Amino acid sequence: MESWDEGGVRVRIRQMAAGDPGRERFGADSHRYELAPALPEPEIEAFEAAHGIDLPAEYRSFVAQVGNGPAGPGHGLMPLTVPRAEAGEEWAVDDEWEEDRLPGRLAEPFPLTEPLPGRIGAPAVELTRGTLMLAEEGCGSYLRLILNGPRAGEVWRIDPDWGGFVPRSPGFRTWYTEWLQRP
Repeated sequence: MESWDEGGVRVRIRQMAAGDPGRERFGADSHRYELAPALPEPEIEAFEAAHGIDLPAEYRSFVAQVGNGPAGPGHGLMPLTVPRAEAGEEWAVDDEWEEDRLPGRLAEPFPLTEPLPGRIGAPAVELTRGTLMLAEEGCGSYLRLILNGPRAGEVWRIDPDWGGFVPRSPGFRTWYTEWLQRP
């Protein structure tokens, strides 16, 4: 399993919070620079077994060693195994989270082999099979982790109205580390 410097991540998040007491940075008002506890290995294994998947190593090790959200890019990382504490406030992100957890959905093949830039004509739900929503950026844009196929482990951004469905990062570690390093 890939190893994270859990203490280093937490220190950096505390530094970010100290430098942004008014939570002016995008998404800070949602995630509040807080990390939930890491998930126990049996809970991660149960999630993988229930959905017939193996989580990409970088993401899996993050939730096992660092935390199960929410501090992270966009409006924060979505939790893996339970709805976010604020669920029910009628955010579309909660519907997206629930959709991902429908039986068999995460294990389905990811339907794209190439990026799909620009406005998307197909329903987004048809394109996001085999992906796990990591974070919301607002206005219907989501960051998703590809779970299977040749693109497994990559982080893609879907913006059906304007930006299409395109790679954002080659992996979870790079994507999350870039967020940690942004001023």
